[in-house]
Amino acid sequence: MERPVAPDRLSAIRAPFVAFGGVWSDAAVLQPLSLLLDLAGEAMRARLFTVQGEGAAELCLRPDFTIPIASVHIESGAAEGRYLYEGKAFRTAPRGSGRPAEFLQMGAEVYGQADDKIGQDVEIAALAWTASQAGGRSDLGLVLGDVALFDAFLAALDLPQALRTRLVGAYASGRSLQQELSRARSGPAPRAGERLPELLGSLPEGEATGVLEELWKLAGISPVGGRSPAEIAHRLCARAEQAWAGRLSPAEADLITRYLEIIAPPREAFDRIESLAYEAKVEFDVQLQPWVRRLRGLAAAGVPEWAMVFSTGFMRAFGYYDGMLFEVRSLELGYDRPVAAGGRYDSLPARLGARDRVGAVGCTVRPGRAVAEA
Repeated sequence: MERPVAPDRLSAIRAPFVAFGGVWSDAAVLQPLSLLLDLAGEAMRARLFTVQGEGAAELCLRPDFTIPIASVHIESGAAEGRYLYEGKAFRTAPRGSGRPAEFLQMGAEVYGQADDKIGQDVEIAALAWTASQAGGRSDLGLVLGDVALFDAFLAALDLPQALRTRLVGAYASGRSLQQELSRARSGPAPRAGERLPELLGSLPEGEATGVLEELWKLAGISPVGGRSPAEIAHRLCARAEQAWAGRLSPAEADLITRYLEIIAPPREAFDRIESLAYEAKVEFDVQLQPWVRRLRGLAAAGVPEWAMVFSTGFMRAFGYYDGMLFEVRSLELGYDRPVAAGGRYDSLPARLGARDRVGAVGCTVRPGRAVAEA
């Protein structure tokens, strides 16, 4: 178990959440295992305490509050919700690490269509920072990332949608992107019989149909089976699209690899991203403008710019984040024991069964880590 936090220090960490406002909520300690693995991936199983009664579905002790609180909100039927929580979460600890498997979490979750999502992002990140600082540490820093910005960078490179989806999925779930990049980079070269689909796939379907008809004339053949040239061209173009959907050119792979290596103070990081986009001959200023506003808002909320770092390769193990994400880290504790974490997960409610797509953003703080050991 985690060492208890002194009541006065715990009250200080709780105070920013009280000021933030919301309904204090709780969630069942036992949660459906299959649901969490569907969202976070099978690799998460090793970090969970699982239980199963005879003839019953597998359950797990809640590893955090985000999914349980999201379920509470969906079951309420409300269009919007602002929730606070404080309670125990449970995760297995590496053998010999000395880390507690049962620990206290405190957090906030906000659901609903916001007029100003960027302002909401700032509010949540600033809340996590303020509550973490209330623990008394003087060695804190804020690491920032953005799943949506990575997707936007891939879109600017005009990658096929199937490949973008695969790379963003690996990024968001914390899986090895290098493996995915290697797989995409070394996609199979087209065999001799695939060269015609490759040629036609590079043309609009109308032009592809004309080329196919011309080839038939030159070869003195006619199609059999009752399919028109347009239908055959469409099928061949689809084959070519599938063949190319999993491949990156060497130049694309190099740009993406260099993008993922950027970690620097935010303004420097964004300059480097723009330089990569310029090298790729694409405009990327519009996609970075939300971060200009976020930085300005975080500074106004009391987060010093010197304490912030933007990491393009930063991701979290829970695979439901789809926008801005962050961690408050302590130099003493290291990168793998964040004091606080959170971000945006707009797609999560729909994946949990919500009828309407709503915005979702939240944060959690570990009071036991926020307090420096004497």
